[in-house]
Amino acid sequence: MTFTETRLPGAYIIGMEKLEDERGYFARSWCRREFNEHGLDSALVQCSTSFNRKKGTLRGMHYQSPPFAESKLVRCTRGAIIDVIVDLRRSSPTFTQWISAELTPDNGAMIFVPQGFAHGFQTLADNTDVYYQMSEFHAFGSERGFRWNDPSAGIEWPLPVSTMSDKDRALPGLNAKEFDDAIHC
Repeated sequence: MTFTETRLPGAYIIGMEKLEDERGYFARSWCRREFNEHGLDSALVQCSTSFNRKKGTLRGMHYQSPPFAESKLVRCTRGAIIDVIVDLRRSSPTFTQWISAELTPDNGAMIFVPQGFAHGFQTLADNTDVYYQMSEFHAFGSERGFRWNDPSAGIEWPLPVSTMSDKDRALPGLNAKEFDDAIHC
């Protein structure tokens, strides 16, 4: 596996090293030892899949508040996504800055989302599957987020939004009081 740290400290783009032959390829998508060697949270407790019917579907920007803050490892197993993470750690020099990465089954790229970051994605193809590995169990009531198009975040989404949940549409802005009260990272 390859680990490339992004300009947001603690966030990595992780690549699979494919061993290819006439049958196809074999690659590791997870190795606790290698994650530990890079100082990444390797305590995975839950995996989830997100199926998205339409190109342009947007999910985000989500996180869980402490004490249920979670790290995530995200990869696209069918279709394609633009994955976006935003640093919400108040003490970080990159507080409220974001990065994005295109994740596809062909490129094998994954993104490691540390605790204290919001996460979201937009599908670039119909019938897209996204696979998550998380360091914390989902905790109802600790779910938080901010509006995907908040101008203070300035996230540049590649497509018009075709589908979004009412819950995501109703998220507060990045500078809203609800948001301020929820961040303790």
